[in-house]
Amino acid sequence: MTDMRRWIWLGVALLVAVLLYSLHNILTPFLVGILLAYLADPLVDRLERLGLSRTWGVVVVFGLFTLVLLALLLVLIPMLAKQLVRLYELAPQMLDWLEHVALPWVQSRLGLADGFWKFDKIKAAISTHMGQTTDIVGVLLSHATASGLALMAWLANMVLIPVVGFYLLRDWDLMMGKLRNLLPRQREAQVLGLAGECHEVLGAFVRGQLLVMVALGIIYSAGLMLVGLELGLLIGMLAGLAAIVPYMGFIIGIGAALVAGLFQFGGDLYPMLAIVAVFMVGQALEGMVLTPLLVGDRIGLHPVAVIFAILAGGELFGFTGVLLALPVAAVIMVLLRHVHDLYKESDLYAGDIDPEL
Repeated sequence: MTDMRRWIWLGVALLVAVLLYSLHNILTPFLVGILLAYLADPLVDRLERLGLSRTWGVVVVFGLFTLVLLALLLVLIPMLAKQLVRLYELAPQMLDWLEHVALPWVQSRLGLADGFWKFDKIKAAISTHMGQTTDIVGVLLSHATASGLALMAWLANMVLIPVVGFYLLRDWDLMMGKLRNLLPRQREAQVLGLAGECHEVLGAFVRGQLLVMVALGIIYSAGLMLVGLELGLLIGMLAGLAAIVPYMGFIIGIGAALVAGLFQFGGDLYPMLAIVAVFMVGQALEGMVLTPLLVGDRIGLHPVAVIFAILAGGELFGFTGVLLALPVAAVIMVLLRHVHDLYKESDLYAGDIDPEL
């Protein structure tokens, strides 16, 4: 009977996996809605403890989220768009600088042969492509017109996300209670313990790390803009996004900022030192303030596990897989730790020990 139950549970798991894979193209708004509900549930719980009803707490949280989103749309996104346009305009000059200054310097230091880089062909191909796409708005509109159905599906998903998130957040505690009541009574404590550990990891990495990413993006962007770097906001935001993997944001950000600084400031030493100082301060704040305050000493995921999970999720399920990657990796890590503990306690690990030895 026990074997039969195991086969039934295995069949159910396989069926769920097949359904997820078959429906992954339409799962994005629901997964984002679940993520929003999970992240916002502690805030709604606090509002409930202050005397608000669950529904009004959700309304307040969604109102705050809408205000933040509007602020991004009205302030941050236009600034980023200007910097993207500026990067587009500077690309030919950056290619010239790379061809006539940076690559010859590397070539002379490494003793490479003349014409080693074959940069003329690369530059010609890039320049030809850029010459055909001078009207950025026109290109975007042509792509949108050519794929109208895809655009409509994307807009529908954007509309569905807040709707799904609102209803899930309103009924979150109720759904969690019903799921708990469905647990086998004899396994309830064990399952709740595993769920608590998964929540600990998810809280540390999804909720805490996202806040660290936002804080680092603000620190890097503000510092680089104060230094006077033209692409400071763009590079700072990219460095903050890359901070989902520890030290990745620092490496990508300081590398891109130094290249942009070399191009903009030439050989001026002080702006370059200021760029390095910005990232050193950001890294120090992350290690001494942000991570202890926002993430704490809870168990996180290894950076290699994060990279593999994101790449594997994107390869298997596209954008939906990227959304699922970190939560699934966190749950798998918790389960593997318990499997490791069971293995250490099993006869397979200990073996038959001869008492005479």
